[in-house]
Amino acid sequence: MNLTLTSGKKIKVKQGVSILESLKRHGIFLTSSCGGKGTCGKCKIIVRSGDVESRSHIKLSRKEVHEGYALACMTSPVGDILIDIPKESTLTVEGKIVTSKSKDLLALFHSTGADIDPLSERIVLKLPAPSLDDNISDLERLKKELFANGLGCLRVPFRFMSNLARTVREKNWEITLSAIHSEDCYEIINIFPGDRKIPQYGIAVDIGTTTIVVYLIDLSDGHLIDVASIYNSQIRFGDDVITRIVNATENKEMGDLHRAVISDINELITILISNHKLDIDSIDSIVVSGNTTMIHFFLGLDPSAIREEPYIPTANTFPLSHAGELGIKVNRNVPVYSFPCVASYVGGDIVSGVLAVGMNKKEELSIFIDIGTNGEIVLGNSEWLVAAACSAGPCFEGSGMKHGMRATDGAIEGVKINPGTFEVEVKVIGDDTKPTGICGSGMIDAIAEMFLTGILNQKGKLQKNISDRVREGEDGLEFVVFFGESRDIVLAEPDIENIIRAKAAIYAGFSILLKEAGFTFDDVHKVYIAGGFGKFLDIEKSIILGLLPELPKDKFEYMGNTSIAGAYLCTLSRKLRGEAEEISRKMTYLELSVSRSFMDEYVSGLFIPHTNIEAFPGVKELTKK
Repeated sequence: MNLTLTSGKKIKVKQGVSILESLKRHGIFLTSSCGGKGTCGKCKIIVRSGDVESRSHIKLSRKEVHEGYALACMTSPVGDILIDIPKESTLTVEGKIVTSKSKDLLALFHSTGADIDPLSERIVLKLPAPSLDDNISDLERLKKELFANGLGCLRVPFRFMSNLARTVREKNWEITLSAIHSEDCYEIINIFPGDRKIPQYGIAVDIGTTTIVVYLIDLSDGHLIDVASIYNSQIRFGDDVITRIVNATENKEMGDLHRAVISDINELITILISNHKLDIDSIDSIVVSGNTTMIHFFLGLDPSAIREEPYIPTANTFPLSHAGELGIKVNRNVPVYSFPCVASYVGGDIVSGVLAVGMNKKEELSIFIDIGTNGEIVLGNSEWLVAAACSAGPCFEGSGMKHGMRATDGAIEGVKINPGTFEVEVKVIGDDTKPTGICGSGMIDAIAEMFLTGILNQKGKLQKNISDRVREGEDGLEFVVFFGESRDIVLAEPDIENIIRAKAAIYAGFSILLKEAGFTFDDVHKVYIAGGFGKFLDIEKSIILGLLPELPKDKFEYMGNTSIAGAYLCTLSRKLRGEAEEISRKMTYLELSVSRSFMDEYVSGLFIPHTNIEAFPGVKELTKK
C-alpha cells in the first residue's frame, strides 16, 4: 500500500501499522508528546482520500472528524491513502551553520583560560626504517619513537595489531596515532598511515528530556562547524523521566529506551557528516551531557532506583566508554565522556550549566536555574554550591497543554491584553507566521496579563462574564488567546492550573535553598536562567506570575542551552573536564521531596503571585491600579 502526502512524497506502508509509525520510519516526524497513546491529540493528520481504520477520535472535535482529521497514532491505512499534515503537527530536524554562535562559544572558551586539549589527541610520528642493524619489531619501534619524542608510554590494544605492519609501511614509516591520555600513558584509539593530524572533529551532545542537540566541533581550533537537533524519540515512552523509568522497569522497555536515544544521536551525526562530506574516521571524541535519567538510558544503566526513596542512581560519575559499546555509528574505539551527575534529579546537564556560566569561580552569590520538565536550581559561589530539583512537569515545553507547543515557528511567545477592551495582541515566533499554538513564555505572558486585567483571580480561576473571550470549553472554562480560521488557540483552566503548580514548585525551590543557606533574595547578585523556553521569557511577566522572585531586572541573565555549551567546553579541554568533576564533587544536594518546609512554600505559591504579596511589592502596586 502507498501513503501519499499532498506535497507529492510517496511512501510504502503496511496495514495495521499506525500512520505515525509509518511516517517516522521514513524520516517524517509528528508531534506526539504522549508517545502514541492517543491522549495528547497532537499528531493530527487530514485524510484527503482513501480508507483508514481509526481506533479512537479522542481529542478531536466533531468538526475536525467531519473535515477528515484523524490522530496518526490511532489510525492505520486499509488501502492507498492521501493525507495532509497540518503545520502544527510537524516536527523538523535542524541542520544549520551557526556562525554567530560559533564566535560566542569561542569567546566563552577563551574566557576560561584553558588550552585546546581534547579527549583524544593526534600524534604524527616519523619512524626510522628498520635495517639489519636496527631490527626491532614494528610495535617496539613505535613505542620507542613515542618515548624518544618525550610522550611517555603507549598502550596498544590487540585489535590494532593485525594491520600494524601494513599501516606503518604504507606511507614510508610516517603514521598518525589517535590516542587518549590517562595515567601518564597513551592508548591508541585509531592509527592512520601518513600525516592525518587534521581534520579532527569532536561531537558534543545534549540529551534533553524533550530535545537532543548535537554540535560538530573542529578540534584543531575550537570552531563550531554545525548544529543538528531533533525531538527525543523517547517521548513515545512518556513526557517525563518518571514515566519513562516506569516503562523501562515495569514494562521491560529499557532496551527500547536505550536504542531510541542512540538512534536519535546516530541520525543527527549522520546528518552532520553527510552535510559536510566528512570521513567517519575524522570523528575523534564524543562528550555527552544530560540529566541523570537521560545519562542512564544513554549508557544502558538500570534507572529503577532513581524514582524510589531514597532516590539513588546507579552512578553519578561514569567510566569512559566507547562508541562501539553503546552502538554509536562512528569508529567503535572513539571515547565517550559522560558528564558527572550530582544526584538522581540534579544531573550532568546542571553540572555542565554551572561550568558554562562560571558561577563556581565567582565570589558573589548567584542562582542558576534550568527551567524545563524539571526545575533544577543551584545556589552558591566559588566556595560552595547547593542544588535542588523540583518537578515542573512538561507544561513549559508545551506538553500536556491543550494548544501547547515548543518555542518554534508558529508558537505564540508573547501576549498583551488591553485592560479596557480585553483585546489581545500576540507575538508569534517566525516571520509572517500565523499562530499554531502557544509556548511556555506565551502562557506565562497570557496568565500574567489575565491576572492584571481581572480576567483571572488570584487563585487562577477565570472570571465569567468579564469578556467574550472567556467561554465554556471541553475542559471547563477557557480563555481565547487567538481566534483562528481553522481553530481557536485557548488556555483552559486545567492548563492554567498546570502552570501555577509548576511555578509554585520552582519558587518554593528558590525559597528553601536560600533559607537553608541562611540568605534572602536581597543577597543574590545574579540569577542565571537556562533552558529552552527561557530565551523568550519576559522577566516582568514571570515575576507577576510568581515564577521568579521580585528582583531588579538587571540581576537576571538568560544563558541559553548551557548544557550543550558546557559539553562544548569539555569537548575541547581536559582542564575543563576536571573542573566539571570538581563541580559535581563540591555540590551539595538538598532533597526537597522530604522537606515539610518545601510543601508549605509550595502551597503558598499556588496563588498569583503568592500568598505573601509583600514579597512582590511591585506586583502589589500594579494590582492597585
